[in-house]
Amino acid sequence: MQTITLRETEYLAFQLAKQYFEFDEPIPDFKTRFPHLLESCLAVPFQRFNKRDLYPGLISKAAILFYLLIKNYPFQNGNKRIALTTLLVFLYKNNKWLKTDSQELYNFAVWVASSLAELKQKVIESIEFFIKSHLETLR
Repeated sequence: MQTITLRETEYLAFQLAKQYFEFDEPIPDFKTRFPHLLESCLAVPFQRFNKRDLYPGLISKAAILFYLLIKNYPFQNGNKRIALTTLLVFLYKNNKWLKTDSQELYNFAVWVASSLAELKQKVIESIEFFIKSHLETLR
């Protein structure tokens, strides 16, 4: 399984989010991210304990990645846009894509962002369901 790196997030996801998800509020420069928060969001999906993945499978990893990029606020602005783009890049690297439109993706990201912290596990399960429901294999 392909991971997503900090460099890919900077050069692919961040730039694509700035270019294709334009809103009234600009996304600040990548170097203004909060130190180590983004790095943590990118590492958590691939953590292992006792030789087992904490988030087994592509969908589980994608769901926690998306959740953390939205809820941990690694950037001053544009976290939902960057989370969406990073999710798509991660799936693409693994020969998958989400068959949905940009408005549905945006609405889903807004819903995740507004979710209560106490409902984290239920929200992650909902993200997994959303991904499963829209996932398609490329090529």
